[in-house]
Amino acid sequence: QVQLVESGGGLVQPGGSLSLSCAVSATNFNTVAMAWFRQAPGKERELVATITSGGSTYYADSVKGRFTISRDNAKKTVYLQMNSLTPDDTAVYYCNGRYQTQRWTWGQGTQVTVSS
Repeated sequence: QVQLVESGGGLVQPGGSLSLSCAVSATNFNTVAMAWFRQAPGKERELVATITSGGSTYYADSVKGRFTISRDNAKKTVYLQMNSLTPDDTAVYYCNGRYQTQRWTWGQGTQVTVSS
């Protein structure tokens, strides 16, 4: 069974940065478009950023210019560099396949809290 293991979250002050990682055990990882999602308390899970197998990226308007998604196919890992964080970025962050047809069981996620 494929496992998704997110890490790197924590408590950071507004304006700070965090770097998230997601290790994926799927054998076909390098062919799958990946994404980061987040879910804030009381809200639905939302798409944050995506990256194709070839490295093309997409960002939600709310994070454009502040977040950077990347991947290392050899390590089967996807990353999310988050800069200029605001309290609105507080959420549990998850990675998974970009498309539902190429998605695995959700991992535990990693908590990001932006607060002074």
